[in-house]
Order: sequence, then C-alpha cells, then structure tokens
Amino acid sequence: MAGHGTGGAGALTYVRGAWLEGNPGLIGPMSHAMWLASLVFDGARAFEGVAPDLGLHCARAVRSAQAMGLKPMLTAGEIEELCWDGIRRFPREAALYIRPMFWAEDGFVAPDPDSTQFALTINESPMPSAGGFTACLSTRRRPAPDMAPTEAKAACLYPNAGLALKEAQERGFDNAVMRDPVGNVAEFATANLFITKDGAVHTPVPNGTFLNGITRQRVIGLLRGAGVTVHERTLTVAELMAADEVFSTGNYAKVVPVTRIEDRDLQPGPLAARARALYWEFAHS
Repeated sequence: MAGHGTGGAGALTYVRGAWLEGNPGLIGPMSHAMWLASLVFDGARAFEGVAPDLGLHCARAVRSAQAMGLKPMLTAGEIEELCWDGIRRFPREAALYIRPMFWAEDGFVAPDPDSTQFALTINESPMPSAGGFTACLSTRRRPAPDMAPTEAKAACLYPNAGLALKEAQERGFDNAVMRDPVGNVAEFATANLFITKDGAVHTPVPNGTFLNGITRQRVIGLLRGAGVTVHERTLTVAELMAADEVFSTGNYAKVVPVTRIEDRDLQPGPLAARARALYWEFAHS
C-alpha cells in the first residue's frame, strides 16, 4: 500500500504557469520547505476515467496551507481545473496520483506566508491490489493536536508514519496500526482504519490525532446510506484484535481488507467487500 514515488517516471508537474515533465527541481537548500518543513500537500486519484471527490481534495489542500500559516494563492476550484487539465494529458484509463502542494520559500522557523509557492504533480501510479494486506501494532504513535500540526496534511507528519511502516516491514508485515497518545487505535500508517463486529462497522472517532479522511467520510456515508450501522467511537486495541473484519480506507488504495493482524489470520469479509463495491459504484456514478 505504501510507496507513491516514481522517481519522475510518467509524471507531469505544473509550476509557475507551465507543465514540466519528470521530476523538476523546484526548491533549493535555502528554501524554507527544504530545511524547515513548511510543505503541505493533498493526494487525489484518477482511475478508470474518473476522479472521485477531486474537489474535496483540492479544498483540503487550501485548508492545510492555511493551517500551516501559508497564504494559498489559488482557490480550490482553480486547483481542480488545473488537475483536470493535467489528467487529460494522460490516457483516459491511466491510474494517476494527483498531488497539489503549497510551501514557503522564506521565513525563519515560522514560514513567511507571502513567500508561498504552489505546484501540482500528476504521476502514473497503479492501483494497489484489492486482495488485502497484513498489519501489526506499531510502537510509534500519532501526535496530539498540541504536539504537531495534525489539522493539516503536512509533510512533517509523515516521517513518523514512515518509521512505523519501516518497523512493520522489518517484522514481515505490510502496514502498521498506530495508536493515539493515550493508547487507543488511531489509524494505519497510510490510511484510516475500520473494523466490523456482529454485522456493524466501527471506526475510531476523529480526535485530532489523525486526519478525518475524505475517502473515510465518503465510505461511512455510503455504508449508512445502504443501511449498514457505522459507529464512530473510541476503539481499543483489544477490540481491534477481536474484530470480525478489519479494512482500510484512503485515497491511494481506496478500500482494502486486512488479511492478518499480528498473529491472527483474517479472511476478507462481506462488509469490507460491500464498502469497496459501494465506493466503486459512487466513483463511477
């Protein structure tokens, strides 16, 4: 599920009024984003000729920039228009990862909002398999809102998730379950987390330690609209380990089941399959 980088292969980047191919150099060693991590981004997907919730991802990119003290110079609508311009430059059926970014060029510790820059990268990236993935508990935790800019999709939050992912992979797992500062389940290292129990779906309530994902919100609404009970609540590790099903939602892979959690094997279940089918139906509607 991890690993979005392509090294510039099959990529286009819009910056300062032009589309550039590959992996162009955009920042230097004196750029605030390079040494003080003022970069925010969002991730959207285009696949099978559709780009679900693209406008919501563009809007969140703007909100993330504002939350980091930047001054976005484009509206969500303008970013979405640029996204569609870029999408149309690829084959219709291409699977694409779409990443609008804002960052500061200047500032000392705090970014100078007037130095805000923008770029939009679109690269070919196959959709992960729907067959499922394995996960383990991580020793890394998601930070509280007074510990990090958790209200933004900020690049500075991802090294911690990367360490969780590395730890999991070294143990032979694909992904990691991260807890919040008090020990309750927060999310996977790369996606939001859901469990099922006795025919109902449960997912950690957003408590400021992780992003309330756009795909997460969409799947909750689709399941509820189909008559499935969905509880947003505090979720303990013990409840996770006793779940009937575990699955993830996220922009990169959409909806994917977990096939093993620590030493417990799981079968992809009917509610995860229902969630994925509902999402695909929505995406193509």
